[in-house]
Amino acid sequence: MPRPTPGGPQAGEPARTHALAALRQAILSGDVAPGQRLVEEELAAMLGVTRQSLRAALLDLTADGLVERIPNRGARVRVVSTAEAVAITECRMALEALCAVKAAERITDEEAVMLRELGEQLKRAVADGNPLKYSELNRELHRRVGAISGQATAVGLLDRLHAQLVRHQFQLAQRPGRPSQSLPEHLAIIDAVAGRRPDDADEAVRRHLNSVIKTLRAVGDGMPPAAPGIPETNPNRRSARSVINSD
Repeated sequence: MPRPTPGGPQAGEPARTHALAALRQAILSGDVAPGQRLVEEELAAMLGVTRQSLRAALLDLTADGLVERIPNRGARVRVVSTAEAVAITECRMALEALCAVKAAERITDEEAVMLRELGEQLKRAVADGNPLKYSELNRELHRRVGAISGQATAVGLLDRLHAQLVRHQFQLAQRPGRPSQSLPEHLAIIDAVAGRRPDDADEAVRRHLNSVIKTLRAVGDGMPPAAPGIPETNPNRRSARSVINSD
């Protein structure tokens, strides 16, 4: 979290934007864990904003599905159950498939070459036993297909859905053999998009995310609940940041 801003707490829209960005990053990076209480007074002082600005940022995060407000208890980072994670992934499936189909229809020769090179890098990361590199490349694949598709609305919705799945994506990434399992699924997506085969791209995305759903159900709710309060560090923080969007 940033240090308090000198000269007193900030107020207004800039303060709200600052608090929103800082809290979103803290949630996505694992600095604050699912179920963890978000104490307004402490956070406002930590971020150097007024409580009104902090409260407005929490309302924005609530609308995004990252925070939930408990009557008479305040706000906490929302806990997404396995059943919800499966439902979110099912929504992702429709949007990811749309992006892949449109990308296959729009991709240029240059973009196809770069996408295939990304596939080679994914293979090298798995062969080298480098899950962090694989996760980074995986994120880049999702980002690049979305950019090629030109579907800005779908990409924006996917960003919001991904944000709610941080804990579950961390669990998936920790599952032994998951990169080797997902690699051929990602390569099939790359081959279909780069090969300008929209129907195959749709099928490849759906096959991959059905595999994700199966794995989510197998992993289940194995992560222990977070303790109340705001710890200075989270032992999973660095790893969680590295596997966002890593299926």
